[in-house]
Amino acid sequence: MSSIFTKIVNGELPCYKIAETEDFLAFLDVNPNTKGHTLCIPKKEVDKIFDLDETAYNALMIFSRRIALALKKVIPCKRIGLSVIGLEVPHAHVHLIPLQSMEDARFTQKVKLSPEEFEALAEAIKAQL
Repeated sequence: MSSIFTKIVNGELPCYKIAETEDFLAFLDVNPNTKGHTLCIPKKEVDKIFDLDETAYNALMIFSRRIALALKKVIPCKRIGLSVIGLEVPHAHVHLIPLQSMEDARFTQKVKLSPEEFEALAEAIKAQL
């Protein structure tokens, strides 16, 4: 059965897309820790990040860095945190989270945004790429 991320890649589910290449996709997390919380995924469905081959793993990190740099230009924060947990969706992914404190990285508090806020934010980040 396809993961929710594979359904997003295939266009079966919508997302607030930030960037896309032949192999990777970046989109806003719809249940964000902080405003701008972004997910970077390989399009190929692989459950665990360390199961990616070395080339794909390195390319995902390069792609994620590019997104993080654009995100930092849009969201005022102390830094962009990177987290790989992998328990919630069986599809390798990187969380890029604008951080003001360690609490922002703990996945215990969430922020709410309207669809219009998500759209505007995705467009602002895209403009920085």
